[in-house]
Amino acid sequence: MLFKLYPMKVYITILCIFCFGINSNAQDLVYKPINPAFGGDTFNYTWLLNSAESQNKFREPVDPSPTLSALEQFKSSLNSQLLSQVSSSLFQSQFGDQGIVPGSYTFGSLAVNIYPSNLGLVVDILDTDTGEKTQVFIPGN
Repeated sequence: MLFKLYPMKVYITILCIFCFGINSNAQDLVYKPINPAFGGDTFNYTWLLNSAESQNKFREPVDPSPTLSALEQFKSSLNSQLLSQVSSSLFQSQFGDQGIVPGSYTFGSLAVNIYPSNLGLVVDILDTDTGEKTQVFIPGN
């Protein structure tokens, strides 16, 4: 009685769907990240960086310092050279030909303490006027 309700074409179509539909092919779903920091393609780096910079609402403040004229640049260069000559002559008069030797020295308002350590030669510089202090490490052999 079931065969009389539907025409034979419907039964053949349903039979074809079940027989041939079972043997279907599919591929695996594979996730590939876009960001090169997480394993993505390295060519995406510039695109991601430009995209992030265009969305960035924070801007660095512009330095309002004016550009120096040629005369001011010459003056600055001359000052640097004079200070270099003065520091070179102070160094030569204080240390002589033997170079930097451990000890305590005074250059105007600068107190310099030089001593050896496991990192090499340590130079402590203290500005006695302002209290500023800096430390320089000179690696040894």
